Amino acid sequence: MFTIKTYTFFLLSIIAISFSSCSFQKPNNKNNNSSSNKKTQAYLGVKQGGEWKLVSHANGNDFREYQGGEFKPVSQFRVPDEHTINSLYLQFEGPGWESDKIAYRIYLDSRNAIDIFGKKTDTTVLHNVGSDGFGSYHDISEWGVDVLKVGSSMGMGSVGFWTGNKAVHVEKTDSILCKLENNSDNSSVTIDYFGWDVNNMKVNLQSVMQIEAGSYLTKYTQNLSTSLPNLVTGIVKQDNTAVKVFTDIKEGWTCLATFGTQTLQNDKLGMCVFVKTDQLTKITSDENSELLVMKPINNTLTYYFGAAWEQDSSKVTSIEEFKKLLLTQAKYIH
Repeated sequence: MFTIKTYTFFLLSIIAISFSSCSFQKPNNKNNNSSSNKKTQAYLGVKQGGEWKLVSHANGNDFREYQGGEFKPVSQFRVPDEHTINSLYLQFEGPGWESDKIAYRIYLDSRNAIDIFGKKTDTTVLHNVGSDGFGSYHDISEWGVDVLKVGSSMGMGSVGFWTGNKAVHVEKTDSILCKLENNSDNSSVTIDYFGWDVNNMKVNLQSVMQIEAGSYLTKYTQNLSTSLPNLVTGIVKQDNTAVKVFTDIKEGWTCLATFGTQTLQNDKLGMCVFVKTDQLTKITSDENSELLVMKPINNTLTYYFGAAWEQDSSKVTSIEEFKKLLLTQAKYIH
């Protein structure tokens, strides 16, 4: 049956083709959100003015690296075929979004995992993060730092597919489009994955990440072109970390939370994912992540994820303090 949702993905497919000869567009005024009075920002920096070069790895594998040029902000972007992990093409390896409390980024490559930037300021910072050198955000600075080691895990609330024994990222796709939007009190990143090769089928997936001013939480909405059971999200596994499940923070929602010394700076961090209880099918884990398995309704699923760092304005130092913070943040779950 040709539904409205099928028609939407059909139109997006046409857009994907039209983007094949143009990888980026300059941001318009609406999407240029680096003003100091803004409390949220979505940002993606793409190198321009350089060129792709074939580089040999120490392991003998060849890959393409973007050399020269400088990062420029864009509001729409098609990921070129040349781009892979560590190609030096994107400012901090993908789009980022932030509030006055925290910032996140997603790797716009085969990892498709979400990472956390801890912030020590309430101003927007992403337009400057990594602009002074690839990976410089691993060194703590006045604005903050990259706090999480993601590795092969689900990182902070990434989406994937549950095979029955492990979580699989959105790894293999035909093409990827990314769009950013900045409004007066919220910002969002929309990523369209065309031809996600998963569960012996090809699926189009649209993921929308939105953050509001004052919020540590990201609203994460998934729209599928066809039925796909067992979507999964989760949190990276860490040693010596408390893992809790709360059902008394927001009515109708189940919260998976972790807390402990789990940052790259060896200090305290809390992470959480809120899932609608009636769409939660299993709480489990695999080698790398604590996991929540979920069932979309009408090919749509929305959940929330968030984090708080002991050096940000929350100053959280225990799981109890983290839960108290989440009780105040529950108002952002709609």
